[in-house]
Amino acid sequence: MLGTLNEQNVRELITYIADRIIENKAYLTEVDSAIGDGDHGIGMALGMQKAKDKVAAASDCGNAYALFELAGKTMLMSMGGASGVIFGSLYLGGAKNAGPASELTAKDLYLMLEKSLAVIQERGKAQLGDKTMVDALEPAVKAMGMTWDQGLLPMLEAAEKAAAQGVENTKQYQAKYGRAKSLMERSVGHQDAGATSVWIILRSMREFVEQQ
Repeated sequence: MLGTLNEQNVRELITYIADRIIENKAYLTEVDSAIGDGDHGIGMALGMQKAKDKVAAASDCGNAYALFELAGKTMLMSMGGASGVIFGSLYLGGAKNAGPASELTAKDLYLMLEKSLAVIQERGKAQLGDKTMVDALEPAVKAMGMTWDQGLLPMLEAAEKAAAQGVENTKQYQAKYGRAKSLMERSVGHQDAGATSVWIILRSMREFVEQQ
């Protein structure tokens, strides 16, 4: 079990997350097809594969934040559309201008994702209850803020649990953004694909830290 994340750990973590998203491409497509365009899984898998390749090829620079920044920029450029901006910002928003740091503590990771959430909400304007990825990310970040002092694994366990509940909560909401917005009350009863991706990312983080 890891206590901190050094540059190599971050490289392996980004790869692990990418592989889990790619594995769930069909599931994310199915979730998105219910009320969206049906392309979320395809876009996420493409962006994560590009980020994985870029990070694997990057030279060591002594700054663990730099790999998150590189992955975020790659997703932003390769995915296009709203998902590229939002999920690119998940990595890039909090890592940009941070550090340098040879390793990241639980608090560092929490503060990075807290900043990413702020960037995402500033760009997309989505709030809790709008049936977006924010419904999983915001409660996860809040959970991290209450548990980072317990260490990486307990913090990520709390974040994963909060994100999972956030995904479940999106079934109750009427969509305010994207194609699902036009469905109005018919969007109720279906979970949001973006929130589902956030939950998979946080679950992957927990698994990676737990397995090391």
